[in-house]
Amino acid sequence: MACIGFLSVAPVVEESMAPYVADAVDALDAFDVEYETTPMGTIIEAQDSEELFAAAHAAHEAVGARSDRVETFLKVDDKRNVDQRASEKVEAVEAELGREARSGGD
Repeated sequence: MACIGFLSVAPVVEESMAPYVADAVDALDAFDVEYETTPMGTIIEAQDSEELFAAAHAAHEAVGARSDRVETFLKVDDKRNVDQRASEKVEAVEAELGREARSGGD
């Protein structure tokens, strides 16, 4: 997969955002993408930007269905001449470090 995105969709609410984030993540399953949710956002991998943008839009709309205000951040790395996975980008950094790219070793 060559198009990698970092997506954060959040309602502007005072209560827990977990149900809204769950709706956004659930919406991604309708698309040909792979994803991994982290505490600060979701990494999405797609074959092309069209699929990635469609998935991000669906996640945005899923949160908007339950909230009057939604803030969405999307950062896209669209490498068109290289087929690279998000995990390979992390592995390259770890190779330079000579260790895992995290503290505590767990």
